[in-house]
Amino acid sequence: MTLVPDPPRHPEPPVLPEVPEGVTPAPRDTAPAWHPLVAFSAFIAAFLAAGVFGSIVLVASGDTDDPPAWANIAATLLQDVALIGAALGFAALAARPRAWHFGLRPVRRLRAAVGWTVLAYVAFIAFSALFLTAVGADQTDDLPQDLGVDESTAAAIGIGVLVCVGAPLVEEFFFRGYLYGAFRRWRGPWVGAILVGVLFGAVHAGGSDAAYLVPLAALGVGFCLLYERTGSLYPPIVLHAVNNSVAFSVSMDFSWQVPLVMVGSLAVIAAILALVRQATGPAPRPA
Repeated sequence: MTLVPDPPRHPEPPVLPEVPEGVTPAPRDTAPAWHPLVAFSAFIAAFLAAGVFGSIVLVASGDTDDPPAWANIAATLLQDVALIGAALGFAALAARPRAWHFGLRPVRRLRAAVGWTVLAYVAFIAFSALFLTAVGADQTDDLPQDLGVDESTAAAIGIGVLVCVGAPLVEEFFFRGYLYGAFRRWRGPWVGAILVGVLFGAVHAGGSDAAYLVPLAALGVGFCLLYERTGSLYPPIVLHAVNNSVAFSVSMDFSWQVPLVMVGSLAVIAAILALVRQATGPAPRPA
């Protein structure tokens, strides 16, 4: 008689502890897999919408060649709305968008994040100075004057808020939080960073001199790599705000006001991000 051995007994799976009542479990650190073609479609749609809205505002202002400051401010605000709307709308095609999907979450290690941020800024300043010197370009951008900051104090404040607060939040949310998040899953961080950097520089072609487009593209690449190294969108937002605050202050011939503009911009950004975090709930730390 042949004995048949008993089948092996597998241990029972461990019973996970129940989440206490009233405690919300933290979301998993897994962002949706946004398709790169869908993300690029969002880029096209956002700037087509911004172009249409901006054209309507400029025509309504009565002077399309030299529009008043209020028209530039309104057109920029509509562009920001188009970028945020496109990022949220196209991201929703994959999954319900959450703030941390776009990188709005704590950094991996604070001290390392500060070091990477400083290194990225120093590298950008050095590259920008060398490049602009090599091509014989002026190292001061006249964008604030082109927008009409000299019309009135209110115009200068409004444009300053757009440049130093609005641009860092909106552009980082769209370009690094959404666009880079899609491209890096397609071909890895370096290809994704270069593609987003090129697009970031290209969209500034209408408002900046041609000589600035290469440094802006390099800055866009640096923002992507900073996001990659820290696992959070907060460092690129901070660096973007610092860079724009310095550039805006220099163009306005500020001296002692420079740190005030910088600190004030960062304080407003921190308050906005705190409201976003309160409204959207806790975010997981990056792996």
